[in-house]
Amino acid sequence: MPIEMKKKNKNEFAARFDEAIAELSALYVEDTDDRPDGILGGYPRPARVIRALQIFLDVLFPGKFSDAQVTRQNLPAFLRRRIAEGSEILQPEIERALPLRWHGQAARTEGAREETDIGAEARRVMQEFIAALPKVRWLLVEDIRAAYAGDPAALTYAEVQLAYPGLLAIASHRLAHELYKLSVPLVPRVMSEWTHAQTGADIHPGAQIGHGFFIDHATGAVIGETTIIGNNVKLYQGVTLGARSFPLDAQGNPIKHIKRHPTVEDNVVIYANATILGGDTVIGRGSTVGGNVFIMESVPADSVVTMIHPEHHIKNPKARGGKHGYHSDGEGI
Repeated sequence: MPIEMKKKNKNEFAARFDEAIAELSALYVEDTDDRPDGILGGYPRPARVIRALQIFLDVLFPGKFSDAQVTRQNLPAFLRRRIAEGSEILQPEIERALPLRWHGQAARTEGAREETDIGAEARRVMQEFIAALPKVRWLLVEDIRAAYAGDPAALTYAEVQLAYPGLLAIASHRLAHELYKLSVPLVPRVMSEWTHAQTGADIHPGAQIGHGFFIDHATGAVIGETTIIGNNVKLYQGVTLGARSFPLDAQGNPIKHIKRHPTVEDNVVIYANATILGGDTVIGRGSTVGGNVFIMESVPADSVVTMIHPEHHIKNPKARGGKHGYHSDGEGI
């Protein structure tokens, strides 16, 4: 290709490149308010939030997210160091998130009042979060017991702690839930969506979950924001605890802060791919919900909910000269 042609092509590419940058730049707005076209520079940084989450998971399961050789003797020093590391990373991200309490779209709609000393509030939240870690650890020990007791494939407690996605999902959730209770915007959702990507379980940080909780296999489980789950509950993969259609305000926006998701009482088992919807729906204590069931109404305590067994159609071209298929009961079709 002649030199003049190469130079012309290069100039055309540079012009198109500059044009694309100019057009893109016009689509971003720098504003302190929460906007769909806003620049994200002032918001919490997801990579740092996730790093802090991993450090606090390492506090709850020493050595799970680090190469540290933790013994009973050096455990206090390990915990002190890791909590300090996690706090140093997480507290600035909390501080970056706090203005969304009044700048966020829903908060502005509701007329939330601006706070003055964000730094002091971020320190208070961090202190409350650290104070909650012993309770979270106690809950997780009970979750480990539940997973071991609920899965014949589990041969050691170590296997549950190091390899079970359901335990990682609930551990991350319990940390995010503490921040949610402290009214930290956005940061808990960043944590929960990382966990979703890692485990396949989508647990909103607002969900209230009792002790001894186990999601077997974890993949595809969905637990909505206002779900309430009691103690010693077991879910299998693909279970949805979701919302029905929800009311809208005068502007056509979904009404916030109402109960939209089910309540599951103590000692309930819900098998794979069951769907349970609605804020008024209660699954009574001690009940069992079978696989693939669809529920939008409450179930009394000690119930067993199953589907009518579907009819299977099995085609076998080698049977009866290859001319017929068969129902599962042996009759031809």
